[in-house]
Amino acid sequence: MPIASHELSVDFPEYADTIKQLLEDDIQFKLENDIYSKLDKQIRGLQDSGIGTDDEHYSSLKKQRAYLKQHLYNRITSVITHH
Repeated sequence: MPIASHELSVDFPEYADTIKQLLEDDIQFKLENDIYSKLDKQIRGLQDSGIGTDDEHYSSLKKQRAYLKQHLYNRITSVITHH
């Protein structure tokens, strides 16, 4: 069974239009989203390989992804509250 993607549009479908707009109009958001996407793909690749969840590198990547996801979510919701 494939590991689920944590792309922003998958995890926050209710903000799909806002995410799309930010990706088109905000270069910083796009760059941060690209980093987030690469982290997500890397983590899913490690999960597919069967690496143990106690691996320090794996845990570090997951923390980075969680932090960046929260940061991007805050950016998305701040756009909504300012409109």
